[in-house]
Amino acid sequence: MHARTRALFRLTFANPVSAVYLGVVGASLVVEALVATFGDPGFVGIWPFLLTAPASLLFTMLGLDVWGTTEVPYWYVTGGIVAGALVQAFALGALTETLRGRLRRTSTR
Repeated sequence: MHARTRALFRLTFANPVSAVYLGVVGASLVVEALVATFGDPGFVGIWPFLLTAPASLLFTMLGLDVWGTTEVPYWYVTGGIVAGALVQAFALGALTETLRGRLRRTSTR
């Protein structure tokens, strides 16, 4: 792997904060799928969407513009949730590394 790819992977998946966030989003997707399969989903489907907001909101608005209707396909909404989770996991990882770097610099002075 190249250095940039490794850094991207490390910030998105290997960072503890990002890993916990992705775990929570993944667990909410599993619960949504199980409830939709075995019972009445009700409002359970909103949790993955809210956990990945505001990125999932942007993907959904883009889908509304592309399809031009109020009915965006389910595969696109699910892809938007996954993409939103990955974007936000990267942002959380970058923020965590930035704060850790500042804390290390402050403690060494």
